[in-house]
Amino acid sequence: MSDALKHECGIALVRLLKPLEYYKEKYGTAFYGIQKMYLMMEKQHNRGQDGAGFASIKLDVEPGQRYISRVRSNHAQPIQDVFAQINDRINEEMSAHPEYANDVNLQKEKIPYVGELFLGHVRYGTFGKNSIESVHPFLRQSNWMHRNLILAGNFNMTNVKELFENLVELGQHPKEMADTVTVMEKIGHFLDKEVMQLYQDCKAEGYSKREASPVIADRLDIAKILARSAKNLDGGYAMAGLLGHGDAFVFRDPAGIRPAYFYQDDEVVVVASERPVIQTVFNVPFEKVQEIDPGNALIIKKNGKVSMNQILEPTVKKACSFERIYFSRGSDAEIYQERKNLGKLILPAVLDSIDSDTDNTVFSYIPNTAETSFYGLVEAAQDFLNQRKNNYILANRNTLTAETLQELLAVKIRTEKVAIKDAKLRTFITEDSSRDDLVAHVYDVTYGVIKPTDNLVIIDDSIVRGTTLKMSIIKMMDRLNPKRIVIVSSAPQIRYPDCYGIDMAKLEGLVAFRAALALLKEKNLYHIVDEVYTKCKAQENYADTEVVNYVTAIYDQFTPEEISDKIAEMLSSPEINAEVKIIFQKVEDLHIACPKNLGDWYFTGDYPTPGGNRVVNRAFMNFYEGKDARAY
Repeated sequence: MSDALKHECGIALVRLLKPLEYYKEKYGTAFYGIQKMYLMMEKQHNRGQDGAGFASIKLDVEPGQRYISRVRSNHAQPIQDVFAQINDRINEEMSAHPEYANDVNLQKEKIPYVGELFLGHVRYGTFGKNSIESVHPFLRQSNWMHRNLILAGNFNMTNVKELFENLVELGQHPKEMADTVTVMEKIGHFLDKEVMQLYQDCKAEGYSKREASPVIADRLDIAKILARSAKNLDGGYAMAGLLGHGDAFVFRDPAGIRPAYFYQDDEVVVVASERPVIQTVFNVPFEKVQEIDPGNALIIKKNGKVSMNQILEPTVKKACSFERIYFSRGSDAEIYQERKNLGKLILPAVLDSIDSDTDNTVFSYIPNTAETSFYGLVEAAQDFLNQRKNNYILANRNTLTAETLQELLAVKIRTEKVAIKDAKLRTFITEDSSRDDLVAHVYDVTYGVIKPTDNLVIIDDSIVRGTTLKMSIIKMMDRLNPKRIVIVSSAPQIRYPDCYGIDMAKLEGLVAFRAALALLKEKNLYHIVDEVYTKCKAQENYADTEVVNYVTAIYDQFTPEEISDKIAEMLSSPEINAEVKIIFQKVEDLHIACPKNLGDWYFTGDYPTPGGNRVVNRAFMNFYEGKDARAY
């Protein structure tokens, strides 16, 4: 609960389909594209606050004129810093040259960032790296316009080592073994090959070298390049690329793990990681924003032609459910309803935990991202209470008085804001005992709303590590003196690491895993841990397609309720006076609530790509061998 989870990133792409003069005349500025990019990136700041980057391309420029601009930042507020730099540069040029004010051609020619094609990116540093070199977009430069490649993405590859070795076999010398660099160089390799083949074709057809350039741009087959590049990719990805001459693409993984949405009209083509971003920034209805199909690429040619091309055969769609539970903006119409449904579906378990005593129960939530599921929980609780009232009225209709009826109707579900996060407090001390005391005071509590006879039900999106629960929230709630504290997770138990872009790389960091280990010790079943290690070790050199996830055996001996009870015991402490219960969503109910996003590997171990099984086994071996290392 309230453990900070980091999601890899978000992308934004804008392609203007009209000449810049059109936007100047209609919207009053040739900087229309830049302004829209700022809004799209700012509306996705929830997806990354460690770094931000922006790149632009000017179409149809003369040789010798700069046509690619890029700016990146890893400052404290990177999006604002990126656009402050852009704004300062534009204002500097406009102040020094008043003649640019009403001349769009001069603005495009002389001012950086003014163009027709834009790519933006926000990121979290999931590998603990936050150097400026790690910030997207990445740039692969060439004197050949077509061979300039700009790449940014929301992705994580499970087989970076294999991809790196493929490049080495091709004779390349990649500068680092990072998935973004490796993927970019792989695409770049096949881009180079395609450009050279087209050049040879043009030469055979009698074109001069200079005449060949626009012909190559027109004939360049982006789908073919991506198909060759993507053959061995294993991971979750939505990657966006720009070519120097003006082609662009956004390519999504075959299982649809990472999200990507687009909108097109006669003025723009737009892509973002979240649908409501496009809806808000371009003022378009829900149904006008489409999803890029899994395994497909949205390709925008320099001439403005837009197509959806299948690059890889789609697999069973396993779109990330954490997008819906936690990361994506809750203003999406579908996500808002899904989060409410998550709250509604968990009510039966909550009622069991409080003996259906809603009269002596206060419902609340932590943190703010859990507010929507809280609304769903409370609505379902109100329906339960109304049914109870209805049954009482029907059973006592012959003797019911106006006074009794009034008392009955006055009974309501009790909701309170019991915790407020103090954003100014920072846990700047690293020494454990002092730091724990600071963590315990990050939240303020609302005194006077809980009675000693009350249950206190607190709902959150998910419980991952349990650290904040143990060190802060349970202690804080106990200060209110309830008889029982019920912590509710709208997500199921997180049992397995992620390897597709969410920062959950180590098994021992997951409280459900620690609880299962504790139960194995108690039941004298710890030999299962040794057996799982032996099986994982035996597969170490298998091909990914042959690897089985044996870590599931750690949980097979216990019901979800047994693990939940053990988690409650582990996260409580002797000084807590209230009874503590912890409830998790059922996986089946998660699928009912989020029917289009069935990616549930964190909860079930059912990884959507072969590399996932290798990663989870590697994570287990790291735990067993005492290695503090990532599994991918």
